[in-house]
Amino acid sequence: MIRNLSPRKWRSWLAAIPLAWASSIGFGQDARAVPFDAARWDLGRARVVEHLGRQALVGSATLKDAMFQDGVIELDMAVTGERSYPGVLFRQVSPGNTERFYLRPHRATAARYPDVVQYLPMFNGVDSWQLYSGDGFTAFAPVPTGQWFHVRLEVKGSQARIFVGDMKSPALEIPHLQREPASGGIGLMAPMDGSAFFSNLSYRKDDTLRFDPPPPVWGAPGIIRDWELSGAVKAALVEDDRPPQAQRLPALAWRPAKVDSQGRLDVSRFLGRQPGGPDTVFVRTTLRADQDEIRRIRFGYSDTATVFLNGKPIYTGDNSYTLRDPSFLGIMGTFDTLFLPLRKGDNELQVTLTESMGGWGLVAQDAKATFAAPGVSKLWKATGFRVPESAAYDSVREVLYVSNFDPYRLGAGQTISRVGLDGKILDRDWVKDLRNPAGLKVHGDTLWVVEPRALVEVDIAAGNIRARHDIPGAQMLNDVEVDASGVVYVSDSRKGCVLRMAGGKPEVFLDGPDFVRPNGLLLQGGRLWVATNGDGTLKAVDITTKAIQKVLPVGKGIGDGLAADEAGNLFMTHNEGRLFRIDPRGTILELLDTTVPGQYLGDITYVPGRRMVVAPTYLDGGLVAYEIPR
Repeated sequence: MIRNLSPRKWRSWLAAIPLAWASSIGFGQDARAVPFDAARWDLGRARVVEHLGRQALVGSATLKDAMFQDGVIELDMAVTGERSYPGVLFRQVSPGNTERFYLRPHRATAARYPDVVQYLPMFNGVDSWQLYSGDGFTAFAPVPTGQWFHVRLEVKGSQARIFVGDMKSPALEIPHLQREPASGGIGLMAPMDGSAFFSNLSYRKDDTLRFDPPPPVWGAPGIIRDWELSGAVKAALVEDDRPPQAQRLPALAWRPAKVDSQGRLDVSRFLGRQPGGPDTVFVRTTLRADQDEIRRIRFGYSDTATVFLNGKPIYTGDNSYTLRDPSFLGIMGTFDTLFLPLRKGDNELQVTLTESMGGWGLVAQDAKATFAAPGVSKLWKATGFRVPESAAYDSVREVLYVSNFDPYRLGAGQTISRVGLDGKILDRDWVKDLRNPAGLKVHGDTLWVVEPRALVEVDIAAGNIRARHDIPGAQMLNDVEVDASGVVYVSDSRKGCVLRMAGGKPEVFLDGPDFVRPNGLLLQGGRLWVATNGDGTLKAVDITTKAIQKVLPVGKGIGDGLAADEAGNLFMTHNEGRLFRIDPRGTILELLDTTVPGQYLGDITYVPGRRMVVAPTYLDGGLVAYEIPR
């Protein structure tokens, strides 16, 4: 028995699992379980046993006669709850080059670890789970022990979803499979120690599968994208304190290497591992500086890295699995920072990168980088607000109103500011005695203000509160819209609904699974646009029928502010620092990205005639205005 086999050891089996090539066979819409026999399976690393009353497979095996690209793979699993990582290989084009998903039964506890289900691409036999984590790669799912439970994989093009047990919704949705779509083999993978079993595997082509359009992947500003890689050498031959050119090694052969769409340099896409211990690769790029400067670079790597700038060592670190404490995973991300003393001109950045297990790669990003689409220009920035959340434009009085949410003083004492269109603060505490005001909307002579559990009417002429409408059962009211007849709509992000209030009487207008964590609202053309953060989409809802007429995926982020211009284009912010323009056809264009330096963009307003979008910057107490090109 090998029940205590470490993850490092058993994962190395994968590269050795052979793929038996065969001509593609036809799939019917109906699928039958594939029996576990030597005629259909390569069972060199597996055994067929009886378990829990049925024929089962324990270990790792590949189907001999299956070529699978799009469709459904279904199977049953049974686990003891011990560490085992049972999973499925699909679209396997050669040994070690495959798509893969697996379960971590030992993490399916009351703690609800967010990586019970793991998807990862495999290149050249490297199991790069430390490089692929988070949304689209890992998720929680309940995994029972001591009984059979069902697992289903659905695949179409570059998308997939995984169901575990009797879940009606996917445990994990994969909007962007990392390998190019290709027909390939099917395999099962688990240790042979009796901690995991497979049964009733079937697969089929299914032309009825439907996936929502995948959310866009917004490229992060400042990513260092172009590198060069050396060949791999054994880590034992490398002297960590010497740059590549000073190593006592044969001449290095360099090749160009670009990062992927999310900024990762996954070395395994270019190089495989060698048997016999950790491997090292040397990585280099050139940084250009217009003058001598200290450049701040956000940096991440797996497993260990030593960094040289112009031949001098400036950093070394170790991010290995369980190194820092027994639960340390070593997930790669921009968690460390390099302060690079660049000289004017070209500077060579070199990294000695060593891999033991779990992923071989790095990511590097200019910590001050922002993105602005061509023609977008900053007009002004006002400061000194107390956590400004929302801005609203008053076209009659040609002023802006700004809510000071000020979460550090909960309950009362917050204000609304009044600001000129040139950014000059006219009255910092124009309306007082509000309770953490958020969304704002001007309607005639009234400014509607959202509090966490109430709607407030402000008399604009008098500059004071006219009425406060408490909303029974409200949990976290957020944004507000008002139609021409004075009907008010307000989102409750925590409760998961949109309320409608007419004649002072609030009622639930929209709720259910399509409206999880609603935030930004906008009325336009008889439709209510709702930014729903539960699924990362923008939805257009018919006001009369409540039918959802359009769904636009905008990707990960907190959809906060919505506004519209004269031509019917929509503007939307992700609170983390992105501004989008969405034309009437539904095409989404990224206008701004200030996420890297951490400039948040809250609930925006639009000033027609000036083509000006104004956004609170929330955490840094600012209000910023941008001119947007036609």
